[in-house]
Amino acid sequence: MELNRRTVIAGAAAAGIAATTLGAGSAEAASGGRKPVKELFGKLADGTKVYRWSLENGGTRLRVLNWGGVVQGLEIPDRKGHYANVSLGFDNIDDYVAKTPYFGALIGRYGNRIAKGQFTLDGKSYQLSVNDGDNSLHGGKQGFDKHIWDVEPFTKGSDVGLHLHYTSVDGEMGYPGTLKAKVTYTLTKHGDWRIDYEATTDKATVVNLTSHVYWNLGGEGTGTIEDHELSIAAGRYTPTDSGLIPTGELAKVAGTPFDFRKTKTIGRDIRAGHVQQVQAKGYDHNWVLDKGITAKPEHVATLRDPRSGRTLKIATDQPGLQFYSGNFLDGTLTGTGGHTYRQGDALCLETQHFPDAPNHPNFPSTVLRPGQTYRTSTIHTFGC
Repeated sequence: MELNRRTVIAGAAAAGIAATTLGAGSAEAASGGRKPVKELFGKLADGTKVYRWSLENGGTRLRVLNWGGVVQGLEIPDRKGHYANVSLGFDNIDDYVAKTPYFGALIGRYGNRIAKGQFTLDGKSYQLSVNDGDNSLHGGKQGFDKHIWDVEPFTKGSDVGLHLHYTSVDGEMGYPGTLKAKVTYTLTKHGDWRIDYEATTDKATVVNLTSHVYWNLGGEGTGTIEDHELSIAAGRYTPTDSGLIPTGELAKVAGTPFDFRKTKTIGRDIRAGHVQQVQAKGYDHNWVLDKGITAKPEHVATLRDPRSGRTLKIATDQPGLQFYSGNFLDGTLTGTGGHTYRQGDALCLETQHFPDAPNHPNFPSTVLRPGQTYRTSTIHTFGC
């Protein structure tokens, strides 16, 4: 039985349970908003300072870097009120620069893959930065995850959060148009983490922004997520070729390991031997959400760790959800808790438009034109 989260948080405060890795802060602070606190996290090779903001509200504790808008830590309580950091990350900037597989990062200008880094728009062909075999992945070699963002903290009523700004100049990584991006991270009084994305352009371009948090609701570094329970409200998915590029088909999940319409453990079918799983070394696919594009975020997925009782519910207005089961974590990365990350130690649930959409007319369009504003929102609701 899932407990009321506010009841758990209140119990934690009464018991004096404090954060495990945020250092500063108390259980009392966890039950109310706190103005974001800024501190120096490190320096880049050229001396540029990288800062970290820590904020709390409604029992959720969030740490964010201005490098790539990275979520460096996110803490929530379990059913007993004990906190754990449920997102993978590093404790130093050097590892984020040299090693990170997009841990916690903002992704752009185009989340996921574009085949051969090429697309045609209004009769003109564009060649993008290629960084994943022959393909462009997550914006190319220097995507939005590898830049300093301007950060503006805010408090608004009972909410606390950060406005993050980045301007991608015309031609950056091969994309046309100067794109002005704004991403807002908000912690609500109930502990929800909301992401609102906005962008404008001065030339026709394509854009697909998302967040690349790696989740382990048992706590980062605690081992496999194969016992996590997952449901996705999607009757179809987009199969891929050997390069993980969508073939263009919208295949039914019925009768396949990709059917998460009813809750099941991630490990139940992950070794079923389906050709799509063999190619991806697990799950690394886009689910076609039943609701399609909506005017406001609607619930599309629920993740639960039965051991801790922690749950994550995701609502979005986007048409797709990329479920990645941490297939390429190989034990060479050491995270914030001092543990190495191995295959299947975390998963990603990235709300998005479809991969390679610019090359598939039957996919929802990702074209943004001057005078238009790209807007999308995703809400993460935590429970225990």
